[in-house]
Amino acid sequence: MEKKIISILTGMVLCFLFLFHSGCDTEVNHQKELKPYTINHWTADSSRIDLSFLLDAPAGKHGFVTAKGEHFYTEDGKQVRFWGVNITDWSPGSVQIPSMENAALWARTLARYGINMVRLTFLDFQTPRGLIDADRNDTRHFDPEQLDRFDYWVYQLKQHGIYVNFNLVVGRTYKEGDNVVDYKDIGWAKYITYFSPQMIELQKELAEKWLSHKNPYTGTQYRNEPAIAVFELVNENTLFHAWHSGALHPPEEPRSDPNFKPITPFYSQMLTEQFNEYLEQQYTADELVQLRQEAGVEENEPIPRLKKSEVQSETDPGELFHATMDFYMHVERSYFEEMERYLKNEVGLKSLLYGTADFFHMSGPSYPMVWSNSTLDFIGGHMYWQHPSVSGEVNTPMVNDPGFSSVMRLSRTALAGTPYVVPETNHPSPNFYDSEGIPIISAYGRFQDWSGILMYTFEPKGSREYAPYIGDSFDISHHPVKMPQMAAGALMFLRGDVSPAVQTLERTYTMEQLRETMLGTEAERPYYTPEFDDLLVLKHGVQIGSMDGPPTQGERLEEEQNPIVSDTGELAWHLPENEKEGMVTIDAPRSQGMIGFVKQYEVSMENLSIEVDNEFCSITLSSLDEDTRAIADASRMLLVAGARAENTGTIWGEAGMRITERGESPSRIEVVTGEVTLRGLEGAESVRVYALDGSGRRMGKPVIAESTGSDWVFSIGDQTTTWYEVIVQR
Repeated sequence: MEKKIISILTGMVLCFLFLFHSGCDTEVNHQKELKPYTINHWTADSSRIDLSFLLDAPAGKHGFVTAKGEHFYTEDGKQVRFWGVNITDWSPGSVQIPSMENAALWARTLARYGINMVRLTFLDFQTPRGLIDADRNDTRHFDPEQLDRFDYWVYQLKQHGIYVNFNLVVGRTYKEGDNVVDYKDIGWAKYITYFSPQMIELQKELAEKWLSHKNPYTGTQYRNEPAIAVFELVNENTLFHAWHSGALHPPEEPRSDPNFKPITPFYSQMLTEQFNEYLEQQYTADELVQLRQEAGVEENEPIPRLKKSEVQSETDPGELFHATMDFYMHVERSYFEEMERYLKNEVGLKSLLYGTADFFHMSGPSYPMVWSNSTLDFIGGHMYWQHPSVSGEVNTPMVNDPGFSSVMRLSRTALAGTPYVVPETNHPSPNFYDSEGIPIISAYGRFQDWSGILMYTFEPKGSREYAPYIGDSFDISHHPVKMPQMAAGALMFLRGDVSPAVQTLERTYTMEQLRETMLGTEAERPYYTPEFDDLLVLKHGVQIGSMDGPPTQGERLEEEQNPIVSDTGELAWHLPENEKEGMVTIDAPRSQGMIGFVKQYEVSMENLSIEVDNEFCSITLSSLDEDTRAIADASRMLLVAGARAENTGTIWGEAGMRITERGESPSRIEVVTGEVTLRGLEGAESVRVYALDGSGRRMGKPVIAESTGSDWVFSIGDQTTTWYEVIVQR
């Protein structure tokens, strides 16, 4: 009792402080409305929502996935897209490689939500998390028991129609037995990946062991396994991010983060030696004299690589800047070309080969690394709306900031003639507005004609005793809003409910421009193209046309527009005129919805209109019929209605900007309440609406929609849920 009283008093003080600092009671009102609602995958075999019909099991039945132009195809000519998740184990109770007892359950779960790809990262961690045998004094061998569990996991994924993306270099932490110089000081050895001959050989060795291993459950070696759609070389690893962050020279102060750890003096000297060898091969004697003069070194001294802090002018950075950038581009592309030659020609890899993602949106551009990666099978990018590691303002709605949105940032990397994939994205939790993320990225990703979107991350739990809650900032596995939205997103993106853009605009760059984007300012993001209106991505397709010029002259919206309507007429982004007005609408034959400050608008879709009591929410309606009928003709529909979600006991600090305590089970939701109107339902005689529990099962009696002539009207919110099954009797 004493603890309970203290907890209540603490909550009252926190609420008072929040009101004092923010001057607004909206968030506190939301807090009062949160009700327990949890996702339960262990009892979901009887779920009413099963989108496994979108998958074509077993994965790989039509042969290997290949890249042709801007799309993926199977060997028999069938186009394929990927709607998926990463698999990780960061939160308590999670496992990266499920037990054999649970592997089938998690594969069924993913397939049920329409997920047809998983990205398996951090496999180069040591056991018990990854595959590397932790009992050895090196990182060159797999643990046999862990590898067996992994093989069975891949087998179950394949059987359920789910493709796999293998990651080679993610978090490998070298040991003494590897004989790697400075192994204790290089963390995950990023950046060195690209230029250390020894480290490249160690990567080849591990890749060959992996790809030549025969999975006893599928009966095939991984290099011959068509369910392995992608072999990814390095995760969030590029010399250009390292250059921006000062990690390509030994730091003045040690950095403890093992992920993006700066290189040591030994590797810095190695890179400088390679730089001078490159200059000798590529530059004339007169050009070398000019570089030495600019660097202030004598003829017999090595020319130093230019640091970002040493650039004197962003408008005229000098020849040493261009030589340094040119060298880093050469190093990365040479690495990718060497790995492609080895893996495809010597090892016999048949899967798609992918380099690394454009990921450092917060610290600068990365067009040079796009060029470096463009020699491989496809291009990709990572983007998080308000990643918890960033400084500054967070917990604000993306619908109010389309110019900084995930759609905008990701679109900067798409390249003409090459498939584009998003291997990582999310609206990290908790965030008052994270219900906007999945519906917007699935709709606009399909509009931009991207070939894959994978959420980061889904964390399988090791036991049914797991108390369901939102495990960390990125875990969607038990998020009570995001999991139902994954099903709706599969329908929009994977099934193709949203149409691709009618017109695609292309930006072109010279090689000199590519290099100079590394000095671009915040105002020039995301395209670093003069006079190219960034909001065009909401109206047309947008991509890079070429990276060898001539430069784009600019492109603007025809006139000031609000909302900005896609050239297909299916999507509209309503730009805010105050802090509570941004909204996105989806109006396609098979999927419709409203995302954002819906309460402020009187907007109707072709078959859907909504009046809600919530200030901010996301509502989507999609046909569930397997024969892909439109909403007007559908017999079953999925209605997803989500708003704020967080754990019991979550504590917010900094005036509602960030949390100080994540809380515990059960997760809680702000129930979306209001009135839904369905219109144009051809021949409908009755409409019943069933609230669904966290396992997708019906809860209680249905709501019977009232007929008002040609419309059907029903209320939502009487039961605590985030998704509904709509049954139309004809």
